[in-house]
Amino acid sequence: MQRTSATTFLALCACAIAVGCAHDTPATPTGLSLSTGNPLNTGSKEPYTLAVIGDTPYGAAKVAEFPSLSALINSDPKVDLVVHLGDIKTGMNSPCTDASFETVRSLFDDFKDPLVYTPGDNEWTDCHVFRMNNGLYTPTERLQAVRALFFPVAGQTLGGRKKQVLTQADDPANSAYVENTIWMESQVVFAALNITGTNNDGAPWGSPLPANAGDYPSQAEEQASRAQANSAWLEKAFAIATDNDAVAVVLLFQADMWAGPSLSGYDALVQQMGTLAAAFGKPVLLLEGDTHAFRVDHPYSASSPLIALHPSTPVAENVTRLVVEGGLTGRTEYVRLSIDPQGKNADLFTFERVPLP
Repeated sequence: MQRTSATTFLALCACAIAVGCAHDTPATPTGLSLSTGNPLNTGSKEPYTLAVIGDTPYGAAKVAEFPSLSALINSDPKVDLVVHLGDIKTGMNSPCTDASFETVRSLFDDFKDPLVYTPGDNEWTDCHVFRMNNGLYTPTERLQAVRALFFPVAGQTLGGRKKQVLTQADDPANSAYVENTIWMESQVVFAALNITGTNNDGAPWGSPLPANAGDYPSQAEEQASRAQANSAWLEKAFAIATDNDAVAVVLLFQADMWAGPSLSGYDALVQQMGTLAAAFGKPVLLLEGDTHAFRVDHPYSASSPLIALHPSTPVAENVTRLVVEGGLTGRTEYVRLSIDPQGKNADLFTFERVPLP
């Protein structure tokens, strides 16, 4: 097992503590059951460990070895919850069929622990013929299919052992966004958001689209409603963290907002995240996929070259970003992310990269 030092990753966290659109209505899954239980476990102070993966399974070889990856995670006694950061298939020349989605859903069902999944661009925004050659689909129709299959009970995770989470399906103004979830464990607030690659669905879907494309939200409608939903969900996550004296916030989404030829689709989100994080003042961790190469950095640091990639980016030295390994050729692995709110190890967050043998 390869151990990656967490010293650099956590130094910032330690010092930071010191210093809708009407068209979207059909997207709500059939048989919706709103959240139950207690998603905000405000009394928990015990260590908490996540297995974090993303951009997998890409292609037949990764599909074939995915059961070994889930078995490896299942055998890890430290893991309490699994996170998949989106992109469950390759992005081009890979039709977005129901069958391909169902294959991945069956693989997800093998996880014994709760599984939190946030969709990526490959399974919906890129599901069109134009340039991507992923079949004759309307991307918003495919998002509805993803919601129906992967979020059958709003407010409940996938996996063998279910977990109750807050869901934006409970918000009348943004009820389509069942995939946006929040929970709190070990004094940390976690929030999953539907923020995707391909410039946050900024690249045109083009033509042709199916004959019934008008039955689903257009690209412009999708962009506006999701921007509203994600903005509201970010505000809610940090409000919950502040109200409950959380020691940190962890945001989970697919997009690498600091990589790509076009990034304007993320400008407002980058500004809002940075502003909320700076006001919060305690550690904020971003978990991302999208670019397939593992890295840890600080995109809101005044000394980071990334801070210049979006206009009016606020400085927030308390933000750390972790991008998971993935893709067709990336090493198959998971990140064991451990949280220790009582500081027994002197660090709030520690991580290990655990490769498939």
